Amino acid sequence: MDCLDSIRAARRRLSADVSCTIVVVADRCTDRTIARALDALRGDDGDVVLDSQMGTAGAARQLGTECALVDSETDLEGVWIANTDADTCVSPDWLTVQVDLATTGIVGVAGIVELKRDPWGNLALVDSFNRSYSHGDGVNHPHVHGANLGFRADAFRTAGGWNPLATGEDHDLWERLREVGSVLATTALKVTTSARTVGRAPAGFAADLAVLDSALDEPVA
Repeated sequence: MDCLDSIRAARRRLSADVSCTIVVVADRCTDRTIARALDALRGDDGDVVLDSQMGTAGAARQLGTECALVDSETDLEGVWIANTDADTCVSPDWLTVQVDLATTGIVGVAGIVELKRDPWGNLALVDSFNRSYSHGDGVNHPHVHGANLGFRADAFRTAGGWNPLATGEDHDLWERLREVGSVLATTALKVTTSARTVGRAPAGFAADLAVLDSALDEPVA
């Protein structure tokens, strides 16, 4: 799986004194996701694949996060949770950037996304998205994506964790993290995600892309 391959590549860049566990939550999957994830992670002790029937993005993310924390022998202040999605590939420095930012005292970081430019995909949609996606001033962009979100475990617990929302669980948690401590929205943290226009979240990122895609077909007055 491309997603897990990219995460494992990012993990190899961490220093030896940083431990990292991958938790995969396969929620209501009817394909070979679980088997493929187990195969991709074979040989990596401690990694976990969960067969979940939670039913919402927020509940599934909560399950995965609590699984990552349940056996932690480190104080929660020293634990960082990095989140992404199965249709996403992270950059090689994705984890090292977050570890470095964590040392500055922030409790949460929101990164940006770019769309995969597959030669057989909807290139017009990719180009339109790139033109419309605001990067702010580099350290103050307006986006929050569950596919590229990190936070300190103690702040996560104080904020109340993920709410079991079908859509917007990332924005919901982000707003509560802002009340706990200092957060950062930065373009230094980047992932590449699919340009799919159909997703499970009823009003999520795929739905936003569908609206953008439909606008491309509208005649110009």
